[in-house]
Parts: sequence; C-alpha cells; structure tokens
Amino acid sequence: MDTTGADAFDPPGTPWHPVSPRLATVRRGLAAALIGVPALGSAVLLALVAAPGWAAVPVVVGAALLAWAWVVVGRQVAAWGYAERDDDLLLRNGVLFRRLVVVPYGRMQFVDVTAGPLDRAAGVARVQLHTASATTDASIPGLTPAEAARLRDRLAARGEARAAGL
Repeated sequence: MDTTGADAFDPPGTPWHPVSPRLATVRRGLAAALIGVPALGSAVLLALVAAPGWAAVPVVVGAALLAWAWVVVGRQVAAWGYAERDDDLLLRNGVLFRRLVVVPYGRMQFVDVTAGPLDRAAGVARVQLHTASATTDASIPGLTPAEAARLRDRLAARGEARAAGL
C-alpha cells in the first residue's frame, strides 16, 4: 500500500488553472431565477388567497434556499480546474464527489468552444473536448473567451501533433 500521502486528485508538481469567478455569477443568477421567482409567486398567491401572514413562508424558504445555493455554487466553481501536461490534459471538479479526468492529446478528435446568451453576457465560454469514446465528458466551463480560444488552439495543435505520430 502506498503511504506517501499522494492525492489521487492532485498529482504532485501539476500547476492547476482555475476557471473564471464569472462562472459563479452566471450560476448564481440562474439559481436566483429558479428559486426566487417561484418563491415570490407563491408569496403573492398566498397573500391573495390565504391570510397575508402566510405569504412570508415562501419568502423565508426561498431566501434560505438562495443562501444555500450561493455557498454551494461558490464551492463548486472553486473546485473546477485544468492542467496541461506534456502528454495529456487533466480536468478536475467536484466538492462532495470529486472527479479527475485525464484526456490524452492523441485521443482528442476535435475541440468546441461554446457560449450561451448568459455566458456571453458574463464574458465566459465552455471548452468541450471530443474523443472517440462517447462516454467522455471532458469540458471546462467558465473560461474567459480569450483563454478558451487559446486553449482550443493549443489543444488542437497538440492533438494533431500526437495523431500525426500514430
């Protein structure tokens, strides 16, 4: 048994790059819309149909859920990271269930950069790596557009170099 204390999710000597904190802004905005709108709608409905005192219940529950979501989203975004090594790309994420994905450059078929309307408004993009395996979910959300373009070009060049050597 290896007792050196090496962490399976943090290979030694690996410089990790975090994602942009703007990703947390996008996700917190979505949480506010998905939690806040129903809570306020329920409060208005209860104020109209039942006693106005009951309208405070969904507001309090909604506020508690929003506070919880604020903390969870912050921790989730802080857990995202990627590292470029000589032969592969490492992706890690997860707080409760941690995950480390290793994508060899030679296995990459193509690289996508995507950004939805909210992502563009916040100034972030997602880099999606496609390999021969349909089960590979290798994506990096929350990159600035400049970093996403740099990473896309770098990964495409490394993938071509590795595939040419086959």
